[in-house]
Order: sequence, then C-alpha cells, then structure tokens
Amino acid sequence: MVPDVSTGSDTCGLIVYLFGPGRRDEHTDPHIVAAWDMAGAPDPGRDPGATYSQLAKRLDTHVDLRTRELGGKKLPQHVWHCPVRTAPGDRYFTDTEWAEVARRIVHATGIAPEGDEKACRWIAVRHADDHIHIMATTVRADGRRPRTHRDGQRAQAECRKIEAEFGLRRLKSGDLTAPRTPTGAERAKAERQGQTVTARHWLREQAYAVAAAVRTEVDYFTVLQSLGIKVKTRLGPETGDVIGYSLAATGDTNAAGEPVWYGGSKLAPDLSINRLRERLPDQQVADRPRYAADPADPWRHTTTAIHAARTVLDSGDDAAAQGHLAAFGDALYNIASATTGPHRTELQAAAMAFNRARRSATRADHQAATGLRKAAKELAYASNAPGGLAIALLFATVHLARAAAKWHEQRGHAQQAAAAEEVLRHLQAGYQQAAPPVLADLTRRAPQAATARRYEQDVRAALPDHADRILTDPTWTALTTTLAQAETAGHNPRRLLTEVGTHRELDSTEHPAEVLNWRITAQPNRRTQAARSRSTISGTSSMPTTPQPPAAPVATRPEERSRHR
Repeated sequence: MVPDVSTGSDTCGLIVYLFGPGRRDEHTDPHIVAAWDMAGAPDPGRDPGATYSQLAKRLDTHVDLRTRELGGKKLPQHVWHCPVRTAPGDRYFTDTEWAEVARRIVHATGIAPEGDEKACRWIAVRHADDHIHIMATTVRADGRRPRTHRDGQRAQAECRKIEAEFGLRRLKSGDLTAPRTPTGAERAKAERQGQTVTARHWLREQAYAVAAAVRTEVDYFTVLQSLGIKVKTRLGPETGDVIGYSLAATGDTNAAGEPVWYGGSKLAPDLSINRLRERLPDQQVADRPRYAADPADPWRHTTTAIHAARTVLDSGDDAAAQGHLAAFGDALYNIASATTGPHRTELQAAAMAFNRARRSATRADHQAATGLRKAAKELAYASNAPGGLAIALLFATVHLARAAAKWHEQRGHAQQAAAAEEVLRHLQAGYQQAAPPVLADLTRRAPQAATARRYEQDVRAALPDHADRILTDPTWTALTTTLAQAETAGHNPRRLLTEVGTHRELDSTEHPAEVLNWRITAQPNRRTQAARSRSTISGTSSMPTTPQPPAAPVATRPEERSRHR
C-alpha cells in the first residue's frame, strides 16, 4: 500500500480533478467513501444536486475564517492531498474498508486525530478499485495549522500496519533517501510524447552517468551541456559561488513554452550540489587522467579496488562501507560505458538499479572510497579491455553486489537490499552472456598434459583444503591456461595460487576454479612492470599524452538522446 503526500493551494481545482473523468478517462464512479462529516460533505459523485463549489466551500470554511482574521492574507499551501494505492495483485477493497484506511491515515498524519473535534476538514474520494484520494484543508476549527511534520513518513508507517492487518502484500519500508517519483502528469506527458521514461527519470540517469565519469564540478556542468541538457546554476548573493543548480531536457516545456527545470536534489538526494562536491574535488586540485602505458591497467585497477571494497563491507565501519557503495554505483556506470558486447545492456540496467542501493540513512565517508572512485574513473578514458579482463571485472562486481545486498539487509535497509538483489540478477545475467565464450577459448588453448599436472601439484600444495573441488571443477582446464599465461607474465604459479586463494569467495562458491581463474586474470604482468620500471629509471619513459575525453554516459546513445528533442 503506497501513500503519496503533497500540498497545494487550489481547493476547487483538486475537487474538479477528483470528481472529473481523469486525464485519460480513467476515473470511474468517483464518490466520497469517508469524510470529516459524511452528512455535511456534499458528494458530487452521487448527489446530482451537489456541486464542486459547494463542496469546496464546506472544506474551506476554516480556511476562509482564518483568512479574514489575517486581514485577507491568503494562507499558503493549505490543501493537503494523499493518494493511497494498493499494490498490484492485492485483493479488492470495499468502500467500508477504504473508509477505515482513510480515517487511519488522517489520524496518523495529524490531519484529523481521532476524537479531535477541532480537526481539519477532509474527504476521501474513490474512483478506481485500487486506490483513493484523501484531500484536506489544513486549517483547524481553532484557526491553528495541524501538526503534520514528517506526515509522509507517518503515512508510510501506518500503511505498513494496514498491510499486516488486512493481509496485503508487504512493501519495503523507506528511509527518506529514495528519489522523487514522477508525478502522474509527468508520466502522462511522457506517454503522449511517445517516450518510454519521464523527463525527470531521463535527467537523473544522465546526471548520475556524467558525475561518475568526470573529475570536477566544472566538468560535470560542461559535459551535461554538451549532451544537449540545459543547465541553470544558482549563485550565492555575496560570494557568487554556485549554491544550487537545475537541469532541463531539450524540448521538455510547460504550457507557456518554457523549459521544465528540475533541481539536482529533486532528481535524487545525492545529486544536490553539496553531495556532488563530496565526491568531486575542487577544480584546482583534481587529479587529471594520466597516460597508461598498459591499456589493461584501468581494468585491473578497478577490479582490485572492487575486491578491496568487498573487504570494507565486512569491516564494521559503516560510514566507509556506505562510501564504497556510492563509489561502486559510479563504477557500474563507467564499466557499462567501457563495455562492448550484448551484455552491455545488462550492465546499464544494473547501474541504473543500483542508484537505490548506493545511498541510505548512513552518512557516507567518501574519502574512504577515493581509491575505488579514482580507479573507476580511469575506465572513462580506457580502451577496450584486453583478454578476459572485462569478464574478471564483471565477475568481481557480481560478488560485490551480493555483498551489498547482504550489508543492507543486515542493517534493515529493505529498499536498498531489494535494489541490490535486482542489480545482482542483472550482473549475473550479463556474466552468463559474456563469460562462456571466453572460458571456452581458454579451455581450447590449454597447455600440455605435463604442464597441467605440474599446476595440479601447485594447487594441492597451495590450497590443500580446496584442491579436490578445484580439480573437479568444469573450468579447471580453463584455469590451467590462465596459470600458464600468468607464469609467462612473471608469476610463480604456486605463490600466486596461495595469494588469490585466501579470499572468502573460495569457501562459498560452487566453482572455485572459476573464482581463481578471474582472480588470476586480473593480476598485473610482472615482466611488463619490471621493464617499465627500468625504462623510468633510465629516463626513457614515454611522456604523458593528453587523454581522450570521457566516454559517453550509458544512457546517452543517439536514439535515447533524441527523446526530449
């Protein structure tokens, strides 16, 4: 059961909507099911003689009295509106049951506490099987305004109780960190224009993708504008510094032809200017991308940082863990942008879904996650991953997403845990699409039997507790190829197996050889590192080159950028 509290100033306008046909003729049999006084509330839906203006006048009685007492000064935002909707699949509610729901909601939110004879006037209108609209005018009979602080949260809490008592689908409790959902008008506008998402949703995804790729606040606004998005900043009156910003999609206008602006914090809590600055350093001190001698470096660095983040989630430092989850959200956008192949669609979906899991009521320590964030930003400037490095990185994200779901669940973050589970499903689907061909190729190129037997001895010596499971794993043959490649790159196979086999995934996985394969794939080439080190010492290293600009955000393919043009 979902309530959605909002306020306004037009009593009659809302009544006209509630009893009218709806914007798409979806209102059927609109009528009052509950009110402050059923006998005193004219019902235009059932009484042919009742008019909208009569009902508005009765609801506004206390508002008009207070307005006259204030010398004609009109009270702001005096109309309170709360649609309440059951979840898909819930049973049918009678009018009597909806009336009870309405009375409980107005009591819980402070609009009309039970037994309070001076409470606000309100009505509950039903015009569909699955929902009602509760409307109130927020002036009490004694002239005071009701105590509606945190009314949305209180309505949510009461709905959770109603779900339990009425045998309804139990929805996840929120913690006030979810982004604003598109309004009915925004959804209807998107449908009319043939768009699959609303302007609000589209702008939010663009903002997240750009923030993940850029390194400074200035770059953030510059790249957004380069994508055709209108940017409006708000400056402080004394310092002239940016204290806020709004975005508008090209072609998204109101009735007057003016752009429809959305403030950063209205798109998502962590897209406000202050929250962005916690993740983006000052223009003067921001690290600029450096020339990578080895194109595999960005992929390896990000994989290593994601493995490290997995450890942080188990550390007990919630602030650091939350910071790493926020950085992981950025990493998913950049991984999707840098990935080629059909599984890119699943990575894009994972990045978008993780936006609900990347923040919670726990304040994030973003400094603790600097390593992961910097490593992930390298991918915005990276070339295609050589060999199986992209799959190794994808494999690491699967394990971190699973750990994120568990971390949120342990802390009672129901919505975030559900979002992380959805992300896990997308990443697993992407891995299943991308990994089999790479593993098959590794299997095809397996070393000679004598070499494989030597690696078998290394496994038994380095990982005796897991050796039997590793050697009977279907991916063992692929692992022998990876071990041979690592040995060629300068690694000692036995020592390497001991090092990568200490991670906890080996204890819980059904395919330990597969885990080892991707762990070893992400190890650096020691011979290349040594050669690079000698070159640097002798003064023959290549001079840094100017990096290419960041890759386009995941949701800015040409066909998607044209949605709002």
